[in-house]
Amino acid sequence: MESLSIKLAPKTIDEFIGQSHLVGDGKFLKKALESKTMKSCLFYGPSGSGKTVLANIIANTLGVKSFRLNATTASVSDFKKIVDYSRSMFDKQSILVILDEIHHFNKTQQDVLLPSVEKNEIILIGITTENPFFYVNKALLSRLLIFEFKKHTDADLSKLIDRAIEKGSDKRLKITDEARKTVINFASGDARKLLNFLDALFLIEKNGVIDENCVKDLLSNRYAEYDKSDDKHYDTISAFIKSMRGSDPDATLYWLANMIYSGEDPLFIARRILIAASEDVGLANPSALLVAEAAFEAVKNIGMPEARIILSNAALYVALSPKSNSAYTGIEKATEEVKNGKKREVPVHLRDSHLDSDFLGDGKGYKYPHDYPNHFVKQEYMPEPVKFYEPSEEGYERDIKKRLLNLRKEDEED
Repeated sequence: MESLSIKLAPKTIDEFIGQSHLVGDGKFLKKALESKTMKSCLFYGPSGSGKTVLANIIANTLGVKSFRLNATTASVSDFKKIVDYSRSMFDKQSILVILDEIHHFNKTQQDVLLPSVEKNEIILIGITTENPFFYVNKALLSRLLIFEFKKHTDADLSKLIDRAIEKGSDKRLKITDEARKTVINFASGDARKLLNFLDALFLIEKNGVIDENCVKDLLSNRYAEYDKSDDKHYDTISAFIKSMRGSDPDATLYWLANMIYSGEDPLFIARRILIAASEDVGLANPSALLVAEAAFEAVKNIGMPEARIILSNAALYVALSPKSNSAYTGIEKATEEVKNGKKREVPVHLRDSHLDSDFLGDGKGYKYPHDYPNHFVKQEYMPEPVKFYEPSEEGYERDIKKRLLNLRKEDEED
């Protein structure tokens, strides 16, 4: 039995739901499909936003030979075979390559794509859920048209529900307004998640009606109260963050469990742990940021339900770490000074001394700290200096404070 996501997969651009900023009337992608011409491009955005679906529509519309690869399993040799096939084509028919999870290709692998894209030997559509400006080579990015996909709106998901009810079941089904709202909230902008959930609801509908009770059979009663658009969503994540900041491990676990049990996006939780590790723990325990970052990557790769254990580890580590917000307050003070304080020029001895500098004296007089005792030498790093960073007495930052006081003392004595 086909899943709804396969059964309802749109074949044409007119059947595609959402991303009107990319495929609406007059937009480039709509015009490209209407003229049956396409340039190599990159689609990035959250899961379930229609990136792969639209790439498949493009392949169907252009009517060209197409290949689909996933960078998590494909190798460079797989890609080279496609390029060789393209070069061997007698009529030089266009070849379309859809490369999902392109960010999993490392720099060397991405470099292999460059010549074929540049020579138009293939039309490449790269797909990723990651920010391409961090994970894709600049050289490759410069040769691709970049399109950002956004989470589906509630209106988009409501249309998808209507289509699923109309075309996805042999029965005549109806869905109540409350059930529709809860399903949309659960999907949180992810069309694939929505369709998978509807697949299950279609199996337990009662007398042709999907109501709130049907939804509660799949979700806890508490989930129905956890609306991602209302105050309870923000109150819960706020309680979680403040419990970590307040070093209460039990409260931290309770609010974490509350969010997990209610269907919160685990990556959303992992991001908040990352922020807390930086803002609230900071230099009192620099390892907290490393643990939080490792947890974020692990959650991304493993997924639920096992990810709940990873989130628990990271949240407890942050909650039980010594606390300092000195990095946060320091950058806030420095930013305020940049915005509203005295404007300062970079001292001549700190300027870049490259050969084509406008001023031949740039860099002259700079003292290299490693040439001096304790790898420290007094010199001006900032005109009219202001102290922005004040270390706390917590954890590792106690040692930092001791070193900083000694350095400032040497500075004053000189």
